[in-house]
Amino acid sequence: MKFVDEFREPETCRRLVDEIRRATTRQWTLMEVCGGQTHGLLRHGIDDELRGHVELVHGPGCPVCVTPVGAVDLAVELAGRPGMLVASFGDMLRVPGSRESLMSARSRGGTVRVVYSPLDALRLAEENPKVEVVFLAVGFETTVPATALAVRRARAVGLSNFSLLVSHVRVLPAMEWIAASPDSRIEAFLAAGHVCTVTGFEAYEAFARRHGLPVVVTGFEPVDLLAGILSCVRQLELGSANVENRYGRSVRPDGNPSARALVDEVYEVCDRPWRGVGTVPAGGFRLRPTWAEFDAESRFGRVAGPAEEHPSCRSADVLAGRVKPTECEAFGRECTPATPLGAPMVSAEGACAAYERYRRSTATAGDEQ
Repeated sequence: MKFVDEFREPETCRRLVDEIRRATTRQWTLMEVCGGQTHGLLRHGIDDELRGHVELVHGPGCPVCVTPVGAVDLAVELAGRPGMLVASFGDMLRVPGSRESLMSARSRGGTVRVVYSPLDALRLAEENPKVEVVFLAVGFETTVPATALAVRRARAVGLSNFSLLVSHVRVLPAMEWIAASPDSRIEAFLAAGHVCTVTGFEAYEAFARRHGLPVVVTGFEPVDLLAGILSCVRQLELGSANVENRYGRSVRPDGNPSARALVDEVYEVCDRPWRGVGTVPAGGFRLRPTWAEFDAESRFGRVAGPAEEHPSCRSADVLAGRVKPTECEAFGRECTPATPLGAPMVSAEGACAAYERYRRSTATAGDEQ
C-alpha cells in the first residue's frame, strides 16, 4: 500500500536503528508528543531496540486523556436530562468522570450516541428537532476544523437544537509547560505529524530557540519514527536545536491555511484546563462570542461540585512524562482496560493502554532505570 508499506520496511528500520546506535555517545531522553506515536513505538518494539541509546518518554499528546473530568461530568449530567442527547466519539464513552462515565450513564437510561464525526451529530439534530443534541468536542488542532465546520453549517441551515461542549486543546502550549518545568529531563521532542498538517511547524522554531531543544516533526509508521529519532540524536550530538520536518509527505511549513482560517473564524485561543495537568495558558480553544448560541456550557450551565481524579490514579505523572505507566502502583491491578481508573488506560491513544497492550517482559526491567 503506497505511503504505508514502504514506511514499515524491515531492512530500512534495521538500518535506521543501527545508525541511531552509532550516532549516540550517551543516552538521550526524547519525548514523543502524540499518543499515536507512543503506540507505534511500543507496537514495533522501537523502545526496546534503542534501550541504552535513547530513552523514549511519553507525553500528554492524547486529547481524550487530557479532557478534564469536569467536561465528562457535564456530559454525563446532560445525557441524563429529559429531551437531551449527548453525541461523542466512541473512545470517550468509557473515560471515567469524578463519579461515572458516559457508558455507565447510558446504562442508567441516559441518551448517549456514538458518532464518527461532528457532522454525524449535526444530522442527529436535524433528524430529531425536538431533542437538544450536544456534541462533546474533544481533540487537538487536528479535529478542530471539523467542529468549526459543523457549527457553521448548523447556523447556515438554522438549527437551534445543536451545540458543542468544547474541550479542544493545543499541543504547543503543553510542550511549553513541559519544557519550562524545573524537573523536566526532556532533551528533544518528536512533534505530532497529524497536528502539524493543520498548524504547520513554523511556530515551533521560536520554541526550539527559546528552550534550546530540537523539535522533529514525524509520522507514525516505524520508518517515520526512527527517522525522527535519528534527526533528534544527530542534533543533540552536535549541540544544535532546530526544527526539522520528517513527515514531508503530509506536512508543510504553514500547515493547511484553509483549515486554520476556518478555525480562526469560529474559535479563539483561551486558557484551558487539562486533565491531570491543570490550567494550561493558551492551552485550548473556545467558541467566539459571535458563535455563543452553540456553546453548551453557556446554554446549559456547569456541573456543581468538585471534579476529582481517582486518588490511586497517577495519570498526571504519566502525562507529564515523570513516570512510565508501569511505575504506577495501580497499573494492571486496580487499573485495567475493563476497570480503568484514569483516561490513559481507556483511550485508544493512551500511554497506559499502550503498555497494557504491548508490554513485554522487558517493560519493567529497563524502562524505569
